[in-house]
Amino acid sequence: MNEPAPGRARLTGIQRLAVALGPALLRVLYWTWRVSEVNDAGWRALRAQGRPFVFALWHGQLLPLTVQHRSQGIKVLISEHRDGEVIARITASMGFGSIRGSTTRGATRALLAMCDALTTGSEVAVTPDGPRGPARKFASGTVVAAQRAGAPIVTVGVAASRAWHLRSWDRFMIPKPFARLTFVYGDPTYVNANDSRGAAMQGDVFEASLNAVVATAQALDQERR
Repeated sequence: MNEPAPGRARLTGIQRLAVALGPALLRVLYWTWRVSEVNDAGWRALRAQGRPFVFALWHGQLLPLTVQHRSQGIKVLISEHRDGEVIARITASMGFGSIRGSTTRGATRALLAMCDALTTGSEVAVTPDGPRGPARKFASGTVVAAQRAGAPIVTVGVAASRAWHLRSWDRFMIPKPFARLTFVYGDPTYVNANDSRGAAMQGDVFEASLNAVVATAQALDQERR
């Protein structure tokens, strides 16, 4: 019986096929990539010390970053609509946990769940412009959760030497086989605010940081061509 659990969206046949085959195909694709990481010492030190943090990435770069960080036990904030259910099932099979909700729909519940995950020692990954955009606009919920939990935010961006981009609102990236991928991480940064209201006003700071690591990744990729 493949009936969805209560509260889970019913998937179409194509979506069920994507869930069944997607993880294996992504792993095969990853084996062909040439990967380099830049400025990763900060978040690795936090992990070694058992200190939780938030990975922040743009929705359009979700696929390569998911594959890069598979099987690390990170909890991913995933929306509750049907497309989110597909992502939740694929990421679960790749070693991620999930927090259901988004910065818009189910925002309060997601915020509380993120705070709980961080305060109990879990790492969390968030796409602050997801699930529907506007693209590359940093919603404040991520910053508020990090401030409440006393956890730093680590922005992360990626560039690929060859990639497909979907005609979607986020220009969703799918690196091609044998592409060279450059992952760039920002320094772990704590929210400079004493309360949630002040934290919500810091979104522009982290938006700039996230755009900066993406731009750095793209510049390094251009230098290597």
